[in-house]
Amino acid sequence: MNQSIVCTLALCLLVAFQTNAQDVIGVWKTIDDDGETIKSHIEVFEKDGKYFGKIVKLFRPPGEEQNPKCIECTDEKKDQPILGMEVLSSLIKKDQYWQDGKIMDPENGKYYKCFLELIEPDKLKVRGYMGFSLIGRTQYWYRIN
Repeated sequence: MNQSIVCTLALCLLVAFQTNAQDVIGVWKTIDDDGETIKSHIEVFEKDGKYFGKIVKLFRPPGEEQNPKCIECTDEKKDQPILGMEVLSSLIKKDQYWQDGKIMDPENGKYYKCFLELIEPDKLKVRGYMGFSLIGRTQYWYRIN
């Protein structure tokens, strides 16, 4: 009888750890389209049942502005520092996806529909698109441990 209680407790703990590992909450490293250059760290967090992401670290080449402003933005983010800027907004978890939200590219100030998919516990597929998800761009982000 004691053995079955211990096994049940161990199984519950394993499921709890697996569920926690299958979440997008955390800090993610973004890579430039060249596939090598680290661009930023983005912290993904949950607020009121929706998921958001803000830039918490930028990687800029020496000689470039280390804390640039979003000069291309046309909304309230215009001329605001990119560091600390919310670039993912209002994503909702549905099955294995986080969707129905938006992603903003601070380099051009444009917003795109987006969805996230956790490919592996430490690899996140980020798809930004206009109109249909077939027309867009995919990046892979990597969890910072």
